[in-house]
Amino acid sequence: MKAAVYYENGPPSVLKYEDAPDPQPHPQAVIITVEAVSIEGGDTLNRAGGALATNPHIVGYQAAGTIVDVGAQVLHLKRGQKVVTVNAFGSHAELRSVPARNAWPIPDGFDIKQASAIPVPFGTADDCLFEFGKLKKGETVLVQAGAGAVGLAAIQLAKRAGAIVIATASSEDKLARLKPFGLDYGIDYTRKDLVAEVMRITDNKGVDLVVDPVGGSTLQKSLLTLGYRGRVSMVGRAGREPNMIDASSLMAGNRTLTGVFLGAEIMTDRAHDMIQRHIDEAARGTLKVIIDKTFPLKEAAAAHAYIESRKAFGRVLLIP
Repeated sequence: MKAAVYYENGPPSVLKYEDAPDPQPHPQAVIITVEAVSIEGGDTLNRAGGALATNPHIVGYQAAGTIVDVGAQVLHLKRGQKVVTVNAFGSHAELRSVPARNAWPIPDGFDIKQASAIPVPFGTADDCLFEFGKLKKGETVLVQAGAGAVGLAAIQLAKRAGAIVIATASSEDKLARLKPFGLDYGIDYTRKDLVAEVMRITDNKGVDLVVDPVGGSTLQKSLLTLGYRGRVSMVGRAGREPNMIDASSLMAGNRTLTGVFLGAEIMTDRAHDMIQRHIDEAARGTLKVIIDKTFPLKEAAAAHAYIESRKAFGRVLLIP
């Protein structure tokens, strides 16, 4: 098979389009022909500095395609079925093997490109808002990096739950594009002071919950936007900065900072069923998946560079 591989960590240019061994069958796994790869934020972070589980390494959490082989112990999936899959690595390839538990059926007629971009962003957003964020109707939520895939998912899910939604983005154009997804108030963080704007919008009360996939210096600002008993769901490090924070503001207002990692629970019944629900809802049109741009698999380096330019609105895909 062909794959986008690398032999050492580094910038997008370390990705090479080469022949790689086909994945081998496993009794509890399925093998798919990959039709769409959703490049996740963690993929770019792993390429830049994560462990190489294989050498050469094929990075990538999430991809959708058609099952071509089913392990002997797998009873709920079959050859020819369309699924979207998640695993620790291996998405940037023409074929991938994943545990059957990490493969979700795609409803008939649903676009496989859109399906490929659902499990990690929507599952992560749901956990940040509800499982760990404890969001309630009528509360105010701040979504950092609203134009990213997790941000777009969080805005939709929070609005549907009856929350007041504030989000940040790097331009007024991106903020305007977020309005149809449920955005109530937008903040261009390149032009305005985030904490001051949040306090202005909330009449100095602060927000009840922040979804923060950025980390670094942004995480400190997230903490400072919280109201009494406010919560922050910290879910990523897209900003590439170390998380150096002053947590003293948490104590005075009985506030909490919670780390969220979908991967730790993705094989539980709770997370599995929640992700399938989002796939089914998107297939019915009640949730929207935004694909910004697609690249051929052989141009994986260009796709990673485009993501790191922060120009994308929604998800970037690779097509084998």
